[in-house]
Amino acid sequence: MDSNAATEVGEMDMISNLHESILGHMLSFLPTIEAIRTNVLSKSWIDVWKSIKCLKFDDSLLIHGKKMQKEEFVCFVNTVLFHFANSTIQGFSLCLTCYNYDSPQVRAWISSVLERGVQKLNIQYADKVLLSSNSLFSCISLVELVLQMRCTLNVPISACLPNLQSLHISGVRLVSDSCTCSNDISLSFPVLKVFEARGCEWSTMQDISIQAPLLERLSIKNSLSNEACKSAIKVFSTCLTDFSYEGDLEQEIILFDPSSIRSASIVIVIDEDRMDRIKKLVFQARKLLGQIHQVEQLKLLFYKVLINAKGIFNHLPAFGRLTNLQLNEVTGEALLHFLHNSPFLDTLVLLNGVCDLNKDVLAAASVPLCFLSSFRVFQFNGFNVKEHELCLVKFVLANAAILERVTICTAFWLRYSDIDMGKVKGQILSLPKYSRSCMIKFCDVNGS
Repeated sequence: MDSNAATEVGEMDMISNLHESILGHMLSFLPTIEAIRTNVLSKSWIDVWKSIKCLKFDDSLLIHGKKMQKEEFVCFVNTVLFHFANSTIQGFSLCLTCYNYDSPQVRAWISSVLERGVQKLNIQYADKVLLSSNSLFSCISLVELVLQMRCTLNVPISACLPNLQSLHISGVRLVSDSCTCSNDISLSFPVLKVFEARGCEWSTMQDISIQAPLLERLSIKNSLSNEACKSAIKVFSTCLTDFSYEGDLEQEIILFDPSSIRSASIVIVIDEDRMDRIKKLVFQARKLLGQIHQVEQLKLLFYKVLINAKGIFNHLPAFGRLTNLQLNEVTGEALLHFLHNSPFLDTLVLLNGVCDLNKDVLAAASVPLCFLSSFRVFQFNGFNVKEHELCLVKFVLANAAILERVTICTAFWLRYSDIDMGKVKGQILSLPKYSRSCMIKFCDVNGS
């Protein structure tokens, strides 16, 4: 016998001789249909798949080069779940992307698994489902929960998932199952560390309190609102280090004890048809910035906002720990406010240039404290070779004492213009510099 063949047979024997529970654990990493197909390997493998603890169903999976038909897939899922009727299921993944299923059928699958001590639940489905909140919030075994589905979830006034550590929801509509709107909805997650919500609809009349003392990362990305909202999302955590928000701030975000946040990303977008909300948005944005003033890294992006809401940057709080700042839609006045209110700023990135910068105001402006002690990196994206932009570059170069690197990325349209960029670059390179070690780099939108 060939020695290589003997080695392969030996390795097969070693695997086959493993305890069934170990084999089941190994098969749990495969899609369930693949795990079941191992029963053809030998007589000893016929029932091994029945010891798997994690079930993974995906209706887009190809078997012999073809997808299952809808009825075939439904029958397969039902058959497997029947075999595990009296077993504990540690993990359950259901990815439905090819067909539309009856809502009761999908709900029955999820409810069935929630009754079996599942720890990791991942559901992906684009169609609408009314999900049973009773079965979900009574599943105290849950450790990881991912719901990427257009489901309506009737949330009880008070609920607790004591072992949940990671929560990701997308497209979920959360409504109260209470007949009165007088009480807040209170969700308790004692050991939750990560919470991400994308495109969810929150209750518009009741505040939602999230009690998560160990929460470290919070990310909320809301869809633009079509109706006025009188509610707030309240987050109680003393360990929050990473916070991000994207939306129109129609719903107030209240962070209790945000002093531990070190990195924050705020993206604010407003529908052009709802400019009547500007006053509320300005108030909410100021309030949110006031809560996160102790961050070290801040990305602040506005879209279709500042033209009508310049007052957002009036009365900025002092950012006493801020070292890295990224801005996209910013006026010259707002930029000066940020620089003066960030005494330890190290890096400034302008993602889309700067507008409304009065060169006379800039000439009369006092030098920000960070320019004298900490400011080292300046990146100017979307450079349009406007006079006020050149004035800003001149102001930075002339006053930043320990500046190390300036990167100027020109706007894409300049490659088609008649502007002599060689002359512009020479003009910038000849500007007086406070810092002798400063290097100036030029690039276009592609980084070249």
